[in-house]
Amino acid sequence: MPQYYIWTIGCQMNKAESERLGSLLEHQGYETTPTAAEADIIVLNSCVVRQSAENRVVNKLHTLKVLKRQRPEITLALTGCLVNSQTDELQKRFPHIDYFFKPGEHPQWLNGADSMPTLPRHPSPGVYVSIIQGCNNFCAYCIVPYRRGREKSRPLADISCEVRELVRRGAREVTLLGQNVDSYGHDLPEKPDLADLLTELNGIDGLARLRFLTNHPKDMSTRLIETVACLDKVCEQISLPVQSGNNDILKAMRRGYTVEHYRQLISQIRSSIPGVALSTDVIVGFPSENEAQFQQTFDLLSKLRFDSVHVAAYSPRPETVAARELENNVPAAEKKRRLDMIEQLQEGIATEINARLLGRTVEVLVEGKSKGKWYGRTRTGKIVFFSDSSDWVGQLVNVFIEQTSPWSLQGKTELNKSGRGND
Repeated sequence: MPQYYIWTIGCQMNKAESERLGSLLEHQGYETTPTAAEADIIVLNSCVVRQSAENRVVNKLHTLKVLKRQRPEITLALTGCLVNSQTDELQKRFPHIDYFFKPGEHPQWLNGADSMPTLPRHPSPGVYVSIIQGCNNFCAYCIVPYRRGREKSRPLADISCEVRELVRRGAREVTLLGQNVDSYGHDLPEKPDLADLLTELNGIDGLARLRFLTNHPKDMSTRLIETVACLDKVCEQISLPVQSGNNDILKAMRRGYTVEHYRQLISQIRSSIPGVALSTDVIVGFPSENEAQFQQTFDLLSKLRFDSVHVAAYSPRPETVAARELENNVPAAEKKRRLDMIEQLQEGIATEINARLLGRTVEVLVEGKSKGKWYGRTRTGKIVFFSDSSDWVGQLVNVFIEQTSPWSLQGKTELNKSGRGND
């Protein structure tokens, strides 16, 4: 049987698209292999949001050149955000790659791909479902709109049908994806919004949990917050990227909101959704960010105390406003110092937040096994490990927490497998 290998880097959208591509190949008679050397088709799903990610993609493309010389009959394809509308330059740089296709596009080079189903026959307990592609915001640093295009929502009925089928096949948790999920539906004739979609999906029998990301502070509505608060299957976890704690930097980033608005939004979320877990994204070293401006970001994170923070050092991306108009004038060493400061701060905050769960029982949706232990996540997105001889894949299990750390929780199962835990 022919084999395929997919290498994926980047956001959850890339992961979702790789899963669908794998399903498509399996419907065509291929089976997956864990090593590229054994594959007949190799697909690289790329990310260029940061220079470090692009470097990893380019290095991987160069390593495949050797494999292509050894086995010229294999098919190599590249997708993801490294691929833009004009592929001539990519073809010159990487002539050993057979096919290039933009992120989210159907691989036209696969015979009969347009008519083949892309849902997995046996989905994982937790699956990703794309609800909106592209972005209209054009933040100064972001390459996504230039590679994924303008926002295009999927019809609500199509998403509902897909989720029902995934649940019928065994999925228990669905994460709705978009570069900006808060813009969902604005381009559709019926004008549904994310709150409407969550309400529709919440009624699906057999579905245990719903999540969604990523949100944009300027677009997140009171109606959405109230909907999350009242729907039992929507998890108490929200990702809300702030990017900077200084208004001048936010303006230069073209984010469209102020620090004051962001603080008010966080307060509203926390008052409406008790026990909510909040995560955020931060960029350090944006052009002309001085020490005082960075300190404001640091102080904001200290005050708001997020469950998790993803911090990245600014790197200019081609085509973006920042790359065209702003000087990348914060030294690399200074960027790293600021990044390290935030990571150290967040480690301490996460340690304290997670320690509150010591001696408590949490509900975990079990995803699989790692190093001999079962693992899964709470409704608030915290990863939990436990040992047990039973088969728990895809099940909700109550776990008594015996050990905590900034990154995960350790515990043991309780006899009662049903009910909602105190997470």
